[in-house]
Amino acid sequence: MHLSAHVDTFARDHLPPPHEWPELRFDLPELRYPDRMNCAVELLDHAEPDRPAFRTPAGPTWSYAELRARVDRIAHLLTGPLGVVPGNRVLLRGPTTPHLAACWLAVLKAGAIAVTVLAQQRPPELAALCAIARVGHALCDVRAVDDLAKAAIPGLRVTTYGGDAPEDLLRRPAPSTPYPAVDTAADDVALIAFTSGTTGRPKGCMHFHRDVLAIADTFSKHVLRPHEDDVFTGSPPLGFTFGLGGLVVFPLRAGASALLLEQAGPRQLLPAIAEHRVSVLFTAPTAYRAMLAHLEGHDVSSLRRCVSAGENLPVATWRTWHDRTGLGIINGIGATELLHIFLSAADERIRPGRTGVPVPGWQARVQDADGRPVPDGEPGLLAVRGPVGCRYLADPRQREYVRGGWNITGDTYVREADGWFRYVARADDMIISAGYNIAGPEVEDTLLRHPDVAETAVVGRPDELRGQVVVAYTVLRPGVAPDPEALRAFLLGELAPYKCPREFVFLDALPRTATGKLQRFLLRTQGDQQ
Repeated sequence: MHLSAHVDTFARDHLPPPHEWPELRFDLPELRYPDRMNCAVELLDHAEPDRPAFRTPAGPTWSYAELRARVDRIAHLLTGPLGVVPGNRVLLRGPTTPHLAACWLAVLKAGAIAVTVLAQQRPPELAALCAIARVGHALCDVRAVDDLAKAAIPGLRVTTYGGDAPEDLLRRPAPSTPYPAVDTAADDVALIAFTSGTTGRPKGCMHFHRDVLAIADTFSKHVLRPHEDDVFTGSPPLGFTFGLGGLVVFPLRAGASALLLEQAGPRQLLPAIAEHRVSVLFTAPTAYRAMLAHLEGHDVSSLRRCVSAGENLPVATWRTWHDRTGLGIINGIGATELLHIFLSAADERIRPGRTGVPVPGWQARVQDADGRPVPDGEPGLLAVRGPVGCRYLADPRQREYVRGGWNITGDTYVREADGWFRYVARADDMIISAGYNIAGPEVEDTLLRHPDVAETAVVGRPDELRGQVVVAYTVLRPGVAPDPEALRAFLLGELAPYKCPREFVFLDALPRTATGKLQRFLLRTQGDQQ
């Protein structure tokens, strides 16, 4: 650990003990960062000043020079009248806008620690996150401040932006001079990202300044291979590390630009892609599937990169998107604990139904519960290590996630003989029925090939005789009448009988988190109560 620039040492004091860290690897030359480095400077200061940085659907485009000036102005306010000192945690809340991204960069440039949360989180959730990270300051879009106020967080100083009040962050007088970035160590904590887990106490994942650059210098540089003329956009919010990387870190690291959308559902993405000639798209498998129904009449010819993560990408979705657009979706798996994607493949290396191979700079293997590698072709737990690793904020679950120097992601995978990794299920989504191991996502992928099925989630329900039985929660296409026997007959033609659902439950929509992740635990709970 290098000499910290943090005056407030809370984050460093609450890092896990070194023996609980995963092994960190810096195998690529570009990962050998200097001991002292502020990642906001690295992201902002290399592009030509007049090049576009952030775009919006209706507002003006910010150049890199304008973005730097806005970031410096906010940083002056943070460390001046707002009283933020290096190491303080600053909550950031609001829809995806250039102002939110500028606040994030300013917090880092000022040597503080960004805690970016979802605009959809409710007062009890916000209170819990602030208590865990001991947050003392918040920069909040004026449109998202009500729930933060209702959270009644003791000692929290809230500054709004985007409003008419004279004390609004964007209206306060501030120096127009460049802000001298705090001389942070490369291993000073830059951000605390909370897991978007669906159960239990949230886990704060602490990431260093060098980690922010490492995700760009591995996945983005070697898989995406962006250039400065690229226009990035996507649906994940900046409170989700998938969005933070894809919409801020990756474009800025490449000197490219990002179109930041407050509303980024499938119906908004398609016209935005056409109007702004978007070339790099980040969204979830569900959105790709939804956009297929509305492609007609929308020009997506500017796209050259389509990235999917957040949940398993069904083969049927990949093939239909490819058939309709000519583009192969870049599948990937990442984790909040590791900040972004570590298994993926692009271009001619894409194999539908496979996640990919370790991204350059990362290593992966499949092992059993005792940490022993399993033979190729056999399922086991995915274990990963690279330049970024899990460091929970004062949380005993660190010892569950990191074992023997590896990050254990909680996913069941198969490594094939040629080194490709195939997703099986989340480890807790394996269904054991009458002694058979059944991967819910395999049944889902098959069921999604039926023309009447729009969405499905397959879970296990407790059963006295079999231990568990397979239940398929299914959303049908509009106008289709439920016909469980037709679906069962289709599956029996594709899968072994023991994998076929014993029951179909038809829903109008599947439960999802604000970031689009399927909440299987709610379906399992619903099944427990039947």
